[in-house]
Amino acid sequence: MGAGDVYYEAVFYVVGQEALVGFVDFCGGDDFDVRNDVVLAAEVEHFLRFFDAADAYGSHPHVAEALKRVPRDKVTVLTKTWARDPATARGDLDRFRRELGVDYLDVCLMHCVTEADWTERFKGVMDVLSEAKQKGIIRAHGCSCHSIEALRAAAKSPWVEIDLARINPIGSHMDADPETVVSVLRGMKAAGKAVVGMKILGQGDLRGRQSEALRYALSLGVLDAFTIGAESRAEQEDLIRRVAAA
Repeated sequence: MGAGDVYYEAVFYVVGQEALVGFVDFCGGDDFDVRNDVVLAAEVEHFLRFFDAADAYGSHPHVAEALKRVPRDKVTVLTKTWARDPATARGDLDRFRRELGVDYLDVCLMHCVTEADWTERFKGVMDVLSEAKQKGIIRAHGCSCHSIEALRAAAKSPWVEIDLARINPIGSHMDADPETVVSVLRGMKAAGKAVVGMKILGQGDLRGRQSEALRYALSLGVLDAFTIGAESRAEQEDLIRRVAAA
């Protein structure tokens, strides 16, 4: 993806073996007009109601602009922090709310945890997010995992309420082979955690097998939602049609 390119994602809520679009996430690029066109079109056509953001994506200003056009109580705002110490985490929560123009965050995730002992190593950050939930600054906390060790630790941790996990049928850009990952995700679901899938198309490796990958994601019975990246509005609309037909 080159400088100035716009990359956005539709996230699909999973209901049984069907999926409903309701989530847009922005990554990269500096074109506000293109981004806002995407947001407004999705809002009108698909009742956009869940914004996925992250400090690392540089997406907060764009989500803030979109939030001016929808009632705050009708949408969910999720973002992610790279903080690995309590002071940075506290600062991030204040800065994120300023950048997004909101009083509270619906979900805040620890971004890209990889360590097997992350629940011990970064307990200070977890405590900050727990305190923030008690104060109403956030409504839920969790993590995005980028190793099988981190994923297993997340599954065992009562602190994790929402997990963002990589899953597709060929094991592309995943923490382990699909069978291993799915077994961990089943444990998460059994423990009452929410699971959001990512890398559904294997970061483009399944570009020519989209329908197969979508049917796989919908058949697992462990995903509450999943996110798929697109580089154009046409790609996003194609994904929406494919999900409806899967």
